[in-house]
Amino acid sequence: MMTEHAPGEANQQLTRGGGQLRTSQPSQPSRPARVARGIRRWAWAGLLAQILFVVSWVAAVTWQGPRYSTGADSISDMYAETAPHAWFLIVVLTVCGAATMGFAFGAVRRALRPGGWTATVGSALLAISIVGLGDLLTVTERLDCRMVDPGCTATRQISNLGGQLDNTLSTYGVLALIVAGVFLSFAMRRAATWRGWAWPTRWTMLALFLVTFADAIGSHYGAGGLFERMIALIGAAWLAALAVAVLRRARPARQAGPAEPAQV
Repeated sequence: MMTEHAPGEANQQLTRGGGQLRTSQPSQPSRPARVARGIRRWAWAGLLAQILFVVSWVAAVTWQGPRYSTGADSISDMYAETAPHAWFLIVVLTVCGAATMGFAFGAVRRALRPGGWTATVGSALLAISIVGLGDLLTVTERLDCRMVDPGCTATRQISNLGGQLDNTLSTYGVLALIVAGVFLSFAMRRAATWRGWAWPTRWTMLALFLVTFADAIGSHYGAGGLFERMIALIGAAWLAALAVAVLRRARPARQAGPAEPAQV
């Protein structure tokens, strides 16, 4: 006689053999596994964003013309109102900014949660820093002209709203990035698996501060573009390394073995 299985038994398979009853059910990922998977997704987004960020402004130099100088002229010049193919950097930097903000909240904050409130503050500052919100708002930060354009001056560059926003967000955005790193270093110090990252992060933030100070001086001697690129490269390298560290610490847990046989 054939009998219909109850709805609750549809996903169960019962097999007999050797006097044993085995029950197998479709495995559902546990909450920690889902959290780890989410952290890894955002860590990958953060890592790829830093790579794309650096590649984009290195590539954009190739169509700026012979008068453009990577040592003297800024990255912002390459998406100014008068810059050729400015849309490329605007789109790429906007995407990178959004991905970095997601990385800050979706990966860094969650990975460093054992470090306490400093992890939350550091992640929030990272999100609103130049690498997060600063890049996300690239379309609103367009200088009035490039320094290589005829008649363009430093004063004229920031005479429009975009120039003023670029000047303000760049200055405070870099400061936010440095302070974010300091807060995160304290969170790392309090999290057992991250303690080895505390001092390297602090030294990186010190280097970033010194290069930022040099940029303020170097811009008066034709070296502003060089120091700005050093700031961008240090920040991107630190974030990429941080993303890799998150990925290593958020590896998926091993799947549980088969259910123990039930005696019958």
